[in-house]
Amino acid sequence: MDHVVVINDEEQYSIWPSSKEIPAGWRGEGTAGTRDECLAHIRTVWTDMRPKSLRR
Repeated sequence: MDHVVVINDEEQYSIWPSSKEIPAGWRGEGTAGTRDECLAHIRTVWTDMRPKSLRR
């Protein structure tokens, strides 16, 4: 597991190296794996790429 999926307050997703501290404003989403596994997960769960504030 070399990456984790991270999410911010606007519910935007990204991946982050698991060996580095997650930056301020982001938190772990709970998924970890290879880069490709994490990106595949994001493609599945992030179906509306608009920031949360625009979806309201």
